[in-house]
Amino acid sequence: MKKPAAKSDPTAKPVEALTESQAAKELSRLAAEIQRHDRLYHQQDAPEISDADYDALVRRNKAIEARFPDLRRLDSPSLSIGAPAATGFAKVTHRRPMLSLDNGFAPEDVTEFLGRVRRFLKLATDEPVELVAEPKIDGLSATLTYEEGVFTLGATRGDGSVGEDITRNLRTIEDLPETLKGASKPRLIELRGEVYMTRNDFLKLNKVREKAGEALFANPRNAAAGSVRQLDPAITESRPLHFFAYAVGDIEPAAGWKTQEEFLKQLGTWGFKVNPLARLCRTEAELFAFYDEIGGKRASLPYEIDGVVYKVNRLDWQERLGFVGRAPRWALAHKFAAERAETRLREIRIQVGRTGALTPVAELEPIQVGGVVVSRATLHNEDEIARKDIRVGDWVVVQRAGDVIPQIVEVIRKRRPRDSKPFVFPEECPACRSKAIREVDEAVRRCTGGLICPAQAVERLRHFVSRGAADIEGMGEKHIQAFWEDKLLRRPADIFQLHRHEKELAAREGWGPQSVAKLIAAIEARRKMPLDRFIYALGIRQVGEQTAKLLARHYESLPKWRNAMIEIATAIREARTSKPAEGAGLGENLALAESIPAYQDLDAIEGVGPSLANDIVAFFDEPHNRQVVADLESELEIQTYKAPKRGSSPVAGKTVVFTGTLETMGRNEAKARAEQLGAKVAGSVSKNTDYVIAGADAGSKAKKAAELGVAILTEQEWLALIGG
Repeated sequence: MKKPAAKSDPTAKPVEALTESQAAKELSRLAAEIQRHDRLYHQQDAPEISDADYDALVRRNKAIEARFPDLRRLDSPSLSIGAPAATGFAKVTHRRPMLSLDNGFAPEDVTEFLGRVRRFLKLATDEPVELVAEPKIDGLSATLTYEEGVFTLGATRGDGSVGEDITRNLRTIEDLPETLKGASKPRLIELRGEVYMTRNDFLKLNKVREKAGEALFANPRNAAAGSVRQLDPAITESRPLHFFAYAVGDIEPAAGWKTQEEFLKQLGTWGFKVNPLARLCRTEAELFAFYDEIGGKRASLPYEIDGVVYKVNRLDWQERLGFVGRAPRWALAHKFAAERAETRLREIRIQVGRTGALTPVAELEPIQVGGVVVSRATLHNEDEIARKDIRVGDWVVVQRAGDVIPQIVEVIRKRRPRDSKPFVFPEECPACRSKAIREVDEAVRRCTGGLICPAQAVERLRHFVSRGAADIEGMGEKHIQAFWEDKLLRRPADIFQLHRHEKELAAREGWGPQSVAKLIAAIEARRKMPLDRFIYALGIRQVGEQTAKLLARHYESLPKWRNAMIEIATAIREARTSKPAEGAGLGENLALAESIPAYQDLDAIEGVGPSLANDIVAFFDEPHNRQVVADLESELEIQTYKAPKRGSSPVAGKTVVFTGTLETMGRNEAKARAEQLGAKVAGSVSKNTDYVIAGADAGSKAKKAAELGVAILTEQEWLALIGG
């Protein structure tokens, strides 16, 4: 087999070398991959990749979005936080979103962070910016609500907007006061902090679990997260957990302190433990000195850390800086370098995902890296294997930064066995022996078997019943696999026909009338399904939960969405039949697609670019997929999408575009304020734009707005509209 050229792999290319088409596909891949890892980390406390691998994915996504801002997707990792709340716990809507932090990995990242702060606030380049620096604890983020000084509610981060109610479990942690001490108690305050477990307590807990024959926790972070998210508080109480408080989410009435440093002192007065190593730094040099100092102490600290957090000290500046995407502009996590070790690669195993993607996984000789035993690593795709020339039997350098599965950094060539051979990536699916092909500019090889492929079919069925989709309790991987093998399940609609096999199910090993009745009841409870969950459950390539919500909000009903997609697919196919020389793959010839009104409507949705639109239309171009949807329609009631109530702001729900130079505030601050008021800020003008705010030297955007009849406001008119 001819070795594929590494240059055809977008993940092996520098961002600046990507074409726009490659960038769109890469952003789609990154969105799906990062969303999956978020669910594994935040919901299941069972990460499959290292922190270093995860950070690399996020950095690449961010870099591509910076180069191609118009390609940023609405399900972009830069706009999302964590993962949805898991079942088993009541859901809690945070008063204010619990955001994550942007990461820095090199000194220049810190320098650029300070530069962005100064530019946003329009400060002089030499004006001091004080920051509070503190170790970044590797634990589980939690939020605590106190009313009249009494602890009333505790929750996990969840997806940043909605978390899990873990109030009873948090009450078992001694570091967490039931009532705030002192006389200065706000009427209501929502505090944020980190639940963690010390290294010694983690080792003791794992020894107890090993003697009891129970699965071992991978690291202190997973142990803390797994302990807090127990349905039985008695289990949490038996675990040695601690808590550091470090931030405020909301407060009524407004606080009296003016700096982050004052706030940390107030936390101590109320009875919370704050990290004693936190320090006020007045210069960039002081930040780097603190980072080096904490890095030197890292191994001797009683708890695990993975970096240092810097926060702008002045709270009024924090308020002005606000947030961008999923992170505050006023804070940065300066990460430590990953830890490394050497081990031997035993085997390269090929996994088949629900979209048919063939993913190589490295099976390693178990080795400790940073105190954690690791034995597997993802190899991403065949070009990654070819680029690094990774072979079975090789000794490799692996690294991790706090999680279970490491990244393979390089091969140790001098230790390579003499009889080693280059790894040949299969051109057939290992699950069904169908051809596995790579499309042009695609990094991934995919099985063409579709629903006839057991790996894909089972994975698609698992996806259909997953939490963000149909959310059918009791339909786990083991049961779906068994039902598939016994031909009780083939397509999603078959799930809703299982009641016809009730007696047969009850007679199966490990089942009985009660367990079957419980399963059937869980299935019947899902016969009414919101449109966005239904769209996500179909498992269309590139369509994550956020994109599904976007489509549901735009089309509102299943018939409207389905008919529009079929109309586009049919029109493109007919056009291609009459002009066969203009393209091969469905949707690849945009000149044909762009002439179709229904396609124009789909493509106009912000966050739906050509690559995503093509995948959605391609799904409906397949007759068996249309039949899947039709079969489900006959079984389910797909509920019309109901948009959430908009705020009272005069620009809530409006699409606005800023152009030219603004005088009263920077462009980024103006955009942030518009988004806080419920407006949607776009980068280009279209017929869907409501307002264009034109500053000095406004150019082509103002001209296009005039051509389309879009309202053009001066900066002062905009400020008057939003109330100054």
